[in-house]
Amino acid sequence: MSKSLELAEKVSGPLPELTADEIDAAAKRISDIIEPTPLQRIERLSARSGAEVYVKREDLTAVRSYKLRGAYNLIVQLTPAERAAGVVTASAGNHAQGVAYACRAMGIAGRIYVPTTTPKQKRDRIRAHGGRFVELIATGDTYDAAAAAAAADVARTGATAVPPFDDARTAAGQGTVAVEFLDQLPTTPDLVIIPVGGGGCLAGIGTYLRERSPGTAIVGVEPAGAASMTAALVAGGPVTLPSIDPFVDGAAVRRIGDLPYRTVAGFGGRIVSHASLPLLISTESDSGAGSFRMLQVDEGAICTTMLELYQNEGIIAEPAGALAVAALAELTVEPGSTVVCLVSGGNNDVSRYGEIIERSLVHQGLKHYFLVDFPQEPGALRRFLDEVLGPDDDVTLFEYVKRNNRETGAALVGIELGVSEGLKSLLERMDESPIQCERLDPNSPAYRYLT
Repeated sequence: MSKSLELAEKVSGPLPELTADEIDAAAKRISDIIEPTPLQRIERLSARSGAEVYVKREDLTAVRSYKLRGAYNLIVQLTPAERAAGVVTASAGNHAQGVAYACRAMGIAGRIYVPTTTPKQKRDRIRAHGGRFVELIATGDTYDAAAAAAAADVARTGATAVPPFDDARTAAGQGTVAVEFLDQLPTTPDLVIIPVGGGGCLAGIGTYLRERSPGTAIVGVEPAGAASMTAALVAGGPVTLPSIDPFVDGAAVRRIGDLPYRTVAGFGGRIVSHASLPLLISTESDSGAGSFRMLQVDEGAICTTMLELYQNEGIIAEPAGALAVAALAELTVEPGSTVVCLVSGGNNDVSRYGEIIERSLVHQGLKHYFLVDFPQEPGALRRFLDEVLGPDDDVTLFEYVKRNNRETGAALVGIELGVSEGLKSLLERMDESPIQCERLDPNSPAYRYLT
């Protein structure tokens, strides 16, 4: 049992089971402060996939994510003594906003631990939602480090832990998303795609669908750089990933929760391979009625989806919020079927868009970096532009320091192609040119430093 579950049981006694009935009860509890979020049909995604694609707009809650549901469902059930002792949580940002909002709504003191990597926009919103009722503490560079600090606080002070995913009350609140979209849809969904961080949302929604809509297929989606649920399902239990990519901060968790793992493992499934994905979990029927699969999506693909949602539908999704829609491109769905994608959050820091655009271009094969050894003579750069670059290619980065007493000087050159297919001809022109050009390997440390 995880530390968060142990601490919760010491304070509150045995925890409730995660069932569809408990999720229905949670939906009634949270209705006092949470309005149902829209279910929006997306014409562009429907035309692209051949299915009827809807997005559940959890980015439009009061805290711009579904996390308020779980936080409020847990806190509203606390006894008077537990409320007086206050609450403590750890979060990458969205759950923290839910806890902060609930604390102020109920007049309960809370201490919130977040990683130092949490975007400033999320920290500011936590303070705004909680006001004088919450104290924000930044510690460690991952969610797991913040969680350890929060657990130590609970043990020291006797405050009540409000886990972001590893608690049946939290997962039940998050599962109320399914209560809403089943009521909003004109027909039973054939497929529901759910983003996965700690696993509470997948556990809650999956539990509800298994009992109330058993013919609905479920896909859980993780960022490729933090696939902790997939690792747990492969290993037969939660494991701590040695490292993660923190870019998808709302879903970058080193270790999946114990309760979510037990719940999701009960959905059944097997390990299979996929042409474009190194590993996924799937049922025998793979994509049929009632099936379950886990898959991972590259962070660059997530960035491309974020930009597409913003430019086409005006939806401001954070990286974790775009996970489910990004996964849709990796799946083959039955024409005419009904698909629901959960847009789980919209707390995106505008200052990150430069990196988002960069990652998207790299993922699409449009952005490349080269070390170019220019002869130190007049006209060398002009020859490179005329003889090597294509008519639709653009130099987006050029860093060159002239060295005395050398015949050549290296420059770092970033090139954005007009189309990804143009890379082959660009490399051929580089090979034919007397100017020495070396392409930086996308898997090299130097390339990762640039992107």
